Formats: sequence, C-alpha cells, structure tokens
Amino acid sequence: MDDRSAYGSFWFNPLGFGNSAGMRVSPDTAMRIGAVYASVRVLSETMASLPFCLTRPRADGGKDRVTDHWAYRLFNRRPNEFQTPFEFREMLQGHLALRGNAYSQIFTNQKGEITDLLPISPDAITVEILENGDYRYRVRLRNGDTTVLSRSEVWHLRGLSSDGILGLSPIAMARESFGAALAAQDYSNRFFSNDAKPTGGWLEMPGVFKDAEARKVFQESLQNAQSGSNRHKLMVLDNGMKYHEVGINNRDSQFLELRQYQVTDIARIFRIPPHLIGDLSRATFTNIEQQSLEFATYTMTPWAERWESSIESQLLLDSDNLEVEFDFDNLLRGDQAARAAFYSSGINAGWLTRNEARVAENLNPIEGLDEPLVPLNMVEDDGETEASETSELPPQDTASARYQARLNAILQSSVDRLARREIGMIAGFVKSSTPHDQVKEQYLAFGQIVSDALGVDASLYVADRCLQFCALQSGEIELFTRSAATELARLAELEK
Repeated sequence: MDDRSAYGSFWFNPLGFGNSAGMRVSPDTAMRIGAVYASVRVLSETMASLPFCLTRPRADGGKDRVTDHWAYRLFNRRPNEFQTPFEFREMLQGHLALRGNAYSQIFTNQKGEITDLLPISPDAITVEILENGDYRYRVRLRNGDTTVLSRSEVWHLRGLSSDGILGLSPIAMARESFGAALAAQDYSNRFFSNDAKPTGGWLEMPGVFKDAEARKVFQESLQNAQSGSNRHKLMVLDNGMKYHEVGINNRDSQFLELRQYQVTDIARIFRIPPHLIGDLSRATFTNIEQQSLEFATYTMTPWAERWESSIESQLLLDSDNLEVEFDFDNLLRGDQAARAAFYSSGINAGWLTRNEARVAENLNPIEGLDEPLVPLNMVEDDGETEASETSELPPQDTASARYQARLNAILQSSVDRLARREIGMIAGFVKSSTPHDQVKEQYLAFGQIVSDALGVDASLYVADRCLQFCALQSGEIELFTRSAATELARLAELEK
C-alpha cells in the first residue's frame, strides 16, 4: 500500500499521463502490462549481458584490449559498492526503455579517475536550464531535501530526444496504446470478477415504485442480496417482477483479438520480435532465427551505440585514446554447426588463427597455433619461388622414398578396409549357415572389389579363400577370420 504520510513515496511519484481510455499511464503502471514488463526485461537483460570491451587503436588498424584502466574495472568488476555490473546496466537500460533517460552520479578520486557510478531515479531529477544556456540537475532525496549537481557530476544517458537535453519517454509518447492495454486489462479483471458476465440486467414490473426513495431502497437491497458472499444465491422477486439479462459476449466485442493486437503493438513500440515476449502466433521455424538476427542488428545495436558514444564522450578523456565496444559475438553465436562452418572458413582463408578460434570457444590456446594458415593457391609469386624450390629439392632417392611411403599408406588403408569387409562377410556366412555355392558366388563378387581397389588379379586369392572356408571345422573359424588382413596385405605386397 502506498505511504501517504508527509514523507511517503506516494506524493513523490509521477502523476502519469492521461489518455482517451480514461487510464492514468506512467512507467510504473505500464509495467503492470505483461507485454511491457517482458519487453523491458528483454532489452535490459540483453544489454546487461553484452561483454564490455575497452580497446586502444593501433597504427596498423588493429586494436589492443585494455584491462588495466579504471573504465574497464568500473563496467566489468564494480560500478559502485551496491551493485554488480549486470545489475547496474540492467537498471539503467530499464530507465532508458521506460523513461527515456538514465542518470548516474559520478564519484572520482584525487587522480581524477571515476571510482563509482551511482544510479539516480529519473523520477527524482529535474533538469534546470541556466541563463547562460547551460543546465544542471536538481535531485530530490528520499528525506524530501534537494541537492543540485552540475553536468560534470552526472552521467546522463538519453534516448530519442527532441531538444538534446532530455530523452523522450516511450510511455508518454505512446500513452494511448498503453492506456488502451491497461483499460482492456482492467476490464478483463472486472469481467472475471463478475463471473464472466459483461453487464447486469434490468427488472420488469407491472406497477411503479411509491417514490424515488423506495426505488433506491429496493435497488440497494437487491444488490446486497446478489453480490459479495451472497453471489449465486437464488433471486426472489415479488409484485410480478421479471429479470432480463443484458450483455454482449467477449467474442462479439472481439476482446481476445484486441488483447492480441496490443501485444503486437507494444512489441512494435519497443522494437522487440514478438516471439521474444512469448507471442508465437506468427512465429515459424524459418522466421524465428531471422527475427533474432534482426533483434541484434536493429534493436540492440542502436542501444549499444548509444551507450558506447555516451561513455566515450562523457566519461573518458580524449587523451585516453580509448574506444568502447559491447561484444555481440555471444548474441550471434548460432548453433554448433554454424560456428564450426564460420571458424573453418576463417581458418582456411587465413584471416583467423586456430588459437583465436579456440579462445572464442573458451578453450586455452595451444602452442604452435598462432600463425594463420595460407592456402597454397593464394601465396604470392615473387619470381624466386621456382628457383628456390629447385635448389631445395631433396635428393632423388629421398624423394622416391617419400613417394613410396605415401603409396604404402594409401595401400594399407585399402587393405584394412577390404579386410573389414571380408571379416563381415565371413561372419554373415557363419551366422546364417550360408550354402557353399552361395559362399563361392559372394567370394567371386568380393574378388572383383579387391581387384579394383588394389589393382591386382584377385581370382586366385578368392578361389583359395573360398576353398579354405568350405573346408573349415568349427574351431578354425576364428583363425581363418584373423588371417584376412594378413593374406590381403600379402596379395598387395606381391604386386608392388
């Protein structure tokens, strides 16, 4: 319940903005709407979760990460003694989304470094324009006193502004939309509190009441008998009275369609994809991913740019030569397949090192993976390549040995694959008790495969293996199976 004492918060809350729906709209009352609360949470939590990066530009166009500056500690470790960096950014972004302005009081040390940023409620601040065109901030304290802060003592984040001094409140600008949503929500609550009956009814009686007082007494007694704890009790009418119910159902008034439209309308105001606030009426598997990318590009990027430019212009010094950036990589990571394709493309093209990819996936670097890979067809020819390669060619016997080793590796791979295939074929013979004529037929087909793979005539090999299998005893199957790899290797060796 609001405290309405002399020092209570009730008297210091904003009155809100009137609208044609008859509702008083303010940032606090707007948060009673589920779609508004969800939209503000999406913006605030997303902004608070973006990694804060502080970099110093290099002469070659690159950037060096800076972690030993007070600004890095302020936004990544402790903005003040009461809040974490996540809570701090979440609160300020919530102020921006609802009120169009976010304020923090600046505290510095003797070196001029900012040590703390303490948020101030936008409802407690009044901007005063001075005669010289400058302005200052008058802050109302909790005990009712006021204090004045200069521009240098306040970090002021603005939303869309029409005068460059104050940001425009989205709630004030779209008060008709929010007022309609509040009115529909209020009507919905009253509708269900009245047992889902939109309106009451009227009584028909053959005579008339004695006077206005008698009418009033009867009306009050009837309402008392049919409301509160007496609801659903039997109505007793006398003097020939008849009750007629009058009303319109919610389907006829398109109440549900109105509520659905208001969710979409609120999402439009905050530029939030409807599926992020739970509206999946128009969502499909194909468009949700695209909408999520558009959320990062068209919603969060402008907010991040607003933060970055404000930090650089109001908090950092020109002599610092630093740039602020909120990292969107985590927001755009995608699934594992998409990330793997991205890293593979970057590594193979040479613009991403393997260690950079490991760091991006929160893995520790490995020694020797810091150099970019360069495709051979992209190496520049300086005219000395041919001569250099010729002068550094190994002796003929060494080259032949390397060539033969590569052939042996390829041959061994083929032998292993054929051996696995023959072993599987033998297991099938044993399991199904294959007749000898079918064994011979399958071995002949296998022989053709061996000939094609090894480039040999395998007819004698398969004929011999077929005869051996047909003559095997039950205890000799395992030994025959193990010999497949050896016999195939011998066949390949004879032909080399």
